[in-house]
Amino acid sequence: QVLSHNLYTVLCIPHDPVALEEHFRDDDDGPVSSQGYMPYLNKYILDKVEEGAFVKENFDELCWTLTAKKNYKPDRNGNSVVSHQDAFKLWCLFNFLSEDKYPLVMVPDEVEYLLKKICTAMNVELNSCELDDYLSQELQGPGGLTVWQFLDMMNSGRFLRGIEQEAISMAVEEVYQEVIEDVLKQARSPHGYLWKKGQLRRNWSERWFMLKPSVLSYYMSEERKEKKGSITLDKHCCVEVLPDRDGKRCMFCVKTSSRTYEMSASDTRQRQEWTLAIQTAIRLQAEGKKSLHKDLKQKRREQREQREQRKAAKEEETQRLKQLQEEKERKLQELELLKEAQRQAEILLQEEEQRRRQQHEEMQRTLEIQLREAEQARASMQAEMVLKEAEAERQRKRLLGLAGRGDTLPRAMQCSPGYWEGHPHLLLFLDRLLAEEEEKLKQLMKLKEEQEEYIIKTQREKQVLKQEMENKNKCLEEAQKQLEEVRVNRQRVDQDVMAAQRKLRQASTNVKHWNVQMNRLMHPIGPGDKRTNVSGGGFVGYQPLLSQRDSSLKLKQKVEDKGSDPTRDNSKENVSNGGNSGVPPCPDADTMATEPTN
Repeated sequence: QVLSHNLYTVLCIPHDPVALEEHFRDDDDGPVSSQGYMPYLNKYILDKVEEGAFVKENFDELCWTLTAKKNYKPDRNGNSVVSHQDAFKLWCLFNFLSEDKYPLVMVPDEVEYLLKKICTAMNVELNSCELDDYLSQELQGPGGLTVWQFLDMMNSGRFLRGIEQEAISMAVEEVYQEVIEDVLKQARSPHGYLWKKGQLRRNWSERWFMLKPSVLSYYMSEERKEKKGSITLDKHCCVEVLPDRDGKRCMFCVKTSSRTYEMSASDTRQRQEWTLAIQTAIRLQAEGKKSLHKDLKQKRREQREQREQRKAAKEEETQRLKQLQEEKERKLQELELLKEAQRQAEILLQEEEQRRRQQHEEMQRTLEIQLREAEQARASMQAEMVLKEAEAERQRKRLLGLAGRGDTLPRAMQCSPGYWEGHPHLLLFLDRLLAEEEEKLKQLMKLKEEQEEYIIKTQREKQVLKQEMENKNKCLEEAQKQLEEVRVNRQRVDQDVMAAQRKLRQASTNVKHWNVQMNRLMHPIGPGDKRTNVSGGGFVGYQPLLSQRDSSLKLKQKVEDKGSDPTRDNSKENVSNGGNSGVPPCPDADTMATEPTN
């Protein structure tokens, strides 16, 4: 109830205690958690908030009160570098510059940017190396510092040593007004007041001015207790430098659609700073932007994203080149393996071919020996057969002779039956002779059968040897075909490797060219760098542009004087005859915002 009441108050919303009771009617037993309070907060409080209807500083103070008591731990002995009020302003600056995601963290670039602005406001220089060392020790991940780590860092005095607390408070207040309250420029005492010419009485009054993107307000003093008026700025306004007159110097004017406001600065530098700041405010109105530092924050974020993208692209390109190198090495290894395998295959093929040739030669020699032996055996068998045939012929003739005598013997025996009885030795001789002839005839037939079997066996072996030679010739042809295929594959792999090498050389050339172009064109600008001032007031590079504008305006005025009416309004003539005429160009918004003032 207390929290809701305070939120209703600071956000300027009508109190509705009945809604609170109704919302938590069914859950009234225990404490309310954050998750339980969020639906009520969104529905009955935040949805009713209207932009511009409440004071944001009051809301920030309420949030600081809720969070600081538990999380902010200053030095209990009162030796803190920053006061409690300065810690609140730093807390607000942290919330503004942190990333737009929960939990809120501030990236190292934004931490350096904020510290540089605070140090610039105190006219001291930030030790960036020491800050980098501190951030490298404190940051555990890729995020950034939390608000309590940031406040502990500020209270440690590591970057603000030797500086009084009052100077730190003034610097924090200046940065707070510039970033949070959108104060583009305000007068600085004792020489920062501007003289303003009145509209009715036309007298000159000293006023303390404060410039915001949409309005230029002026007060009686720098306490801003009595506001004397304001100048509403829009895209149709303009600022011009006026010549010295009426005893006033360093004059300029702000022209609106309804009135022209004439003012006088203490010196040329003050006039230049005010005209540049007012031009920046008019430019923001023309672009439809309400806050300069929101625009600068978005630009810095875009620069970081672009830097991260370039870094990621570079890492991707490096990774791709590494992969190409690895692919090249792998291809070379595969090529070496293929070459080695090809050499081994060639060696194996040579050994196999030599072994087969030796086997073929040995088999051929064996066949030749066997053929010679077969021929010799055939010749000897033929000679033996000739002898056997001659012997058989003799035996046949003898048998025929014996058969003739055998025919006469029966006739003789028929004629004289007792003939054989008187010649028994002749009968025994005939029986023995017939037995011998029959035995010889059996041996001859057996020898003929053995010769025929040997001839058949020899032909069969010859056929087998011939079949083996044909098979080995086929294997040899297949091996030659495989060798030819290996050679063709080797040529194709050589062509692929040459193509990959050409692509790698082209990719390396493109990467080198890209790196050269990037190094030549891209020069990132660090956030919050201090611009040095030239002598005599003004910014670097402003005086040449101003002198060029002076010369062009004078030439134009001379041409107009020759053909114009002498009684015409001399306001433009006063502008062209001024010591420093012309409207200076609008500087970079970031440079203007960070330019120190005396």
